[in-house]
Amino acid sequence: MNNLHPRNQRVINLDHIRGNMAELRRITPKSARMMAVVKADAYGHGAEEVARAVLASGADMLAVASVDEGAKLRGCGIRAPILVLGAVTEGDVADGVRHRLIQTVCTEKMVQMCEKAGKDSGLIAEVHMKIDTGMGRIGVRNRAERDAVLKEAERSPHVRLSGAFTHFSDADDGEEGMRYTEEQYRKFRYLCDGLPKGLTCHCANSAAIHRRPDFAMDMVRAGISLYGYPPVPQQSKLTPCMRWTAKISHVKEVTEGEYISYGRTWKAAGKTRIATITCGYADGYHRSAGGKASVLIHGKRAPVLGRICMDQMMADVTGIPEAAPEDEVVLMGQDGDESISAEDLAAWSGTISYEILLSVGSRVERKFEDHTGKQGVEA
Repeated sequence: MNNLHPRNQRVINLDHIRGNMAELRRITPKSARMMAVVKADAYGHGAEEVARAVLASGADMLAVASVDEGAKLRGCGIRAPILVLGAVTEGDVADGVRHRLIQTVCTEKMVQMCEKAGKDSGLIAEVHMKIDTGMGRIGVRNRAERDAVLKEAERSPHVRLSGAFTHFSDADDGEEGMRYTEEQYRKFRYLCDGLPKGLTCHCANSAAIHRRPDFAMDMVRAGISLYGYPPVPQQSKLTPCMRWTAKISHVKEVTEGEYISYGRTWKAAGKTRIATITCGYADGYHRSAGGKASVLIHGKRAPVLGRICMDQMMADVTGIPEAAPEDEVVLMGQDGDESISAEDLAAWSGTISYEILLSVGSRVERKFEDHTGKQGVEA
């Protein structure tokens, strides 16, 4: 049975995905390869469709969070190199090898797991070494730990070490954050010195692509910027790729003293025209945005009133007399000269744009807009 909310949808513009990839490719040194991060279902945009679009637009590799995510892409026929960013685990290492995914190692034990999986399958387990330069999640932290992993890889005939990478924790912050990023970069270069020749070394995330293109090294990793939301102010032109809409289900007029929604947090000061909208926190619209957010109806802003309900919300359409049931409501995206971004929703909700994009619920229908017809590539 279809469990989609019948009047609530997000439209993903693949033309914008391709345009953003082209722009990121333009501002990245030509000597560096481009990895497109499509983890978490491509930040809610659709992993298969986005993967095909970026591979057609200059991406050399893909990155996912888990073996399961990579296996799903392989099941769609995508054959491009795919790096699993999370550390290899005993439970899925064999699947990672079988699907020819590049897995991440940072201990001798992890290399041993890859060697066993490779030997058992008769395949070579390709791996990248993760180096922890200050993020504090996973990775070797010094030369002793690095060398232990290297020695284990050297004596593992079914393991091929093809790259090394680190992740910047504060590259989107101000001067202090950039100073820390520079320290991380120096440590990464120090720990890359002495690695076997020919490895692909990469450290630049979206923020570093914009702020420090000189940190590109052999490859950069485009994440949130690919979806139109650079994490730092920048001059390049990127376009948001997701538009989220709902519908008006009911319009009424309330009089002075009437309350709207749970907790009676909003009380009419006079005659007010109220629209009920087919979206709530079960659809991924953050409850904490109630009383702060606005939506777009007929290209005009309508303040959201009171608390967001599970499946509905209310907005003031007194200044939009033409608003009527079945009208489109733009929750995120462009409507005429007005727009609401994931960053706007994040500010109203007390979070970040990443979480907003990922919060749009599974019952919200997802459609794709593609005017170039270049999705299908031999990936």
